[in-house]
Amino acid sequence: MAYSDFTLEAAAETFHLEIVEPVGVFSNLAGVDPGDDFTTRLAMRAQLASAINTDKAKSELIISHLIAELRQYHNCCISFFSGTDFDVDAENGLTGVCDFLISLSPTQLFIRAPVAILVEVPPIAGKDESIIIGLGSCVAKMVAAQRFNAKKENEIPCIYGATTKGTEWMFLKLEEQRLSVDLMSYRIAQCDQILGILSSMVGQKA
Repeated sequence: MAYSDFTLEAAAETFHLEIVEPVGVFSNLAGVDPGDDFTTRLAMRAQLASAINTDKAKSELIISHLIAELRQYHNCCISFFSGTDFDVDAENGLTGVCDFLISLSPTQLFIRAPVAILVEVPPIAGKDESIIIGLGSCVAKMVAAQRFNAKKENEIPCIYGATTKGTEWMFLKLEEQRLSVDLMSYRIAQCDQILGILSSMVGQKA
């Protein structure tokens, strides 16, 4: 078993998680203004990625661009990884590749605790492009991050997650065994709000 094998139900049962489903739990967080130049470039990239309509294009043109801006906003005091193996607990299926992983360590050459945010890019399944299908895999990676941080003796109160197609984002929060899934989705046109949410996650304020 690997991260990609988990549904949300399977992850909740396997790791004994209590799920709550608030709406808009992240919506009141202050946005981060990336500036007109970034917003204009991101809109052009999003339009191109939507036209290409592949996971790879959306990851490269939108998600990486947004997370790189987040890292710059925090003066490169965080690190992010894309398509990196994150094998934590093979016995419990916590193995596989993370689409995007953000650590609160500035070390960029390898993953160093504490891992704080996992971003999942659900595969396109025919005409079904719902970001909800990525929740199970994302939650499994969030649990893995909890265990990774504990093993490295560098725990943090919350692990955050996001599942996204680039143009639409959905956010999660894991505190011990309590998983909050925000049922509100956020569009890339709200990039200042998305950056604000991610920035609050970095600061453990969300």
